[in-house]
Amino acid sequence: MDRYLVLNAGSSTLKASVVEPGRRAALAGTTVDWGSDATRAADRRRSVERALADLGEPAASLSGVGHRVVHGGERFVHPVMLDEAMLAELDGLAELAPLHNPIALETARAAMALLPGVAHVAAFDTAFHASLPEEAVVYPLPWEWHVERGIRRFGFHGLSVEWALRRATELLGRPAAELALVVAHLGSGCSVTAVDGGRSVATSMGYTPLEGLMMGTRAGSVDPGVLLWALRGGALGADRLAEVLDHESGLLGVSGVSGDVRQVAAAADAGDRRAALALDMFVRRTAEGIGAAAVALPRLDGLVFTGGIGENAAALRGRIIERLPVLGVAPIAADETGTDRLLSEPGSTPAVLRVESREDLVIADAVAAIAPREPRRE
Repeated sequence: MDRYLVLNAGSSTLKASVVEPGRRAALAGTTVDWGSDATRAADRRRSVERALADLGEPAASLSGVGHRVVHGGERFVHPVMLDEAMLAELDGLAELAPLHNPIALETARAAMALLPGVAHVAAFDTAFHASLPEEAVVYPLPWEWHVERGIRRFGFHGLSVEWALRRATELLGRPAAELALVVAHLGSGCSVTAVDGGRSVATSMGYTPLEGLMMGTRAGSVDPGVLLWALRGGALGADRLAEVLDHESGLLGVSGVSGDVRQVAAAADAGDRRAALALDMFVRRTAEGIGAAAVALPRLDGLVFTGGIGENAAALRGRIIERLPVLGVAPIAADETGTDRLLSEPGSTPAVLRVESREDLVIADAVAAIAPREPRRE
């Protein structure tokens, strides 16, 4: 069987796994923690070296390497083979996802130097959202910004949403064509996506991964007038404002504790008022985002929670659901669960599901689809 190394460079971790197509369990996996802000972590080559050492998979056993790249712009709506020319082209998209694309491309370059004998493939988080209708893509800004400058909604977390959709069809026993779902990917970065008949029809992130829900260190959507104030009356330059919005806002900005929800929750439990407020805001804004996504659907068959918070923060998940009776979502027990499963009562609609984010399997499928078919060296 072919084996593929998947390197998922996120905003807080490098997740590495070795998988075989058609096999759900990874043969090996490891995570390199970059903290709540990966842009401030050590050099990528060292991280890739550590991941390879942890995996213990010899380079000669690999048939290809897959990389998650967050932003593919308008052009990249399918996986692509990576070489220096392609990496240079992707460098031009860095400003669209400054917390993600540079890290992913640094990781890819490090891996290509360390593993030169295998194909490297990039899969894009934006690709799943290529099906968004025009009304969801265009911003209410001067038309010239859209047609001449490419200002539009792209959407992100598409690889995670694609896997959540696959698992929802299995857990609910219904084909994708029959399902209308909202997928809430909640982690260091957070988004909600409405999926109708297997296609993305609405999503909360936009031109960049800054729009939408409150996140670990990112603000999400705020009144643009506040940003104008910051540039004018607040006397912040554009670079400093970007630093604030990307690195000093969200859970960290409100709580003053951390962008990691576990640390914020611990502080709230210890009586920290600002930490408690940060969690209240996170719950409210996530529920609002789910409601906004739901109106793009003809009905709501299911709500899927995924991502580090969505999978593991049972108390927050329960609090979010408590705010959704208007959508017909019944309360669920705030039980921890380490497995994919139906959280709501069997037969209830909408169903509530917990799904582990398995972007690695989606990426591995992409590598298998386009990598050159060459015999592995033993």
